[in-house]
Amino acid sequence: MKAMIWMVATTVGGAIGWWVGMFVGIFTAVSLSAVGSGIALYYAQRMANEYLP
Repeated sequence: MKAMIWMVATTVGGAIGWWVGMFVGIFTAVSLSAVGSGIALYYAQRMANEYLP
């Protein structure tokens, strides 16, 4: 269950980063996608560890 939450969170975080970065350019989109995925994974892990057994 935790892995599924992490996967969904990184996908959503990466998509948001990509969307924001595409207003500037492709390199910015790739960079912000990676940053968004990392931030989303961090918070998803914190949430999963706190609320799931």
